[in-house]
Amino acid sequence: MEIRTTPTYEIIEVCLLAGKIMLSSGAETYRIEDTMTRIAASYGIHSSHSFVTPTGIIFSMDGNDPTKLIRISERSTDLHKVTKVNSISRQISSGELTAKEALVKLKEIETSNLAFPIWLQIFAAFIASGCFMIMYQGLWTDFLVACLAGGLGFSTLVYLHKLLEIKFFAEFIASLIIGAFAFIAVSYNWGTYVDKIIIGAVMPLVPGLLITNAVRDLITGHLVSGIAKGAEAFLTASAIGSGIAVAFIFL
Repeated sequence: MEIRTTPTYEIIEVCLLAGKIMLSSGAETYRIEDTMTRIAASYGIHSSHSFVTPTGIIFSMDGNDPTKLIRISERSTDLHKVTKVNSISRQISSGELTAKEALVKLKEIETSNLAFPIWLQIFAAFIASGCFMIMYQGLWTDFLVACLAGGLGFSTLVYLHKLLEIKFFAEFIASLIIGAFAFIAVSYNWGTYVDKIIIGAVMPLVPGLLITNAVRDLITGHLVSGIAKGAEAFLTASAIGSGIAVAFIFL
């Protein structure tokens, strides 16, 4: 395979699509830029430049080729897609895929739904909430209440995300419901420690991966992305805390 004869526009399209999938699936900034650079180098372009932020990707090459920009409006966590893109990148580096073949595979990944079913995500949040409550030294008698609070809150979050463009409002409502349910459960003697129940139930809402990526981006020198992701994580944490605080005030 003579990869240097690959048209430049195809190389750019492959690089941008790979970066878009990784960014929208929760990958770190440095990993995205490194993947795009390696793909371009594998096709004979050793002078490529990429700049990745949480909401967009800028990619260019030296010469007369135009600079390309992709806007990312929706982001989620799907590490399975990140893994698949990394696998395609390794195949490209080893010379196993042409640009057209890689583009076809990347488009299949982009359109595929590799996430777990919604019911399974809710069930996982249901079980995780009770386990987190026990981990924070709660009582086994509060296990079911914490599971119900966490499952109800996560279900609300999933449902409201489909209706609202502002995800922080959905997180606020979800945490408010968790707090209200916990207070009501304790007031009717279904549970004992409201603080332990709330702590366990909100854990599925906490932006753990976002915080981790923000720290890793800051450590690797990607200050813009690191600060932006840190601000997003702070807003999410504030929304969760505000919802619980409102429940404390009115209940």
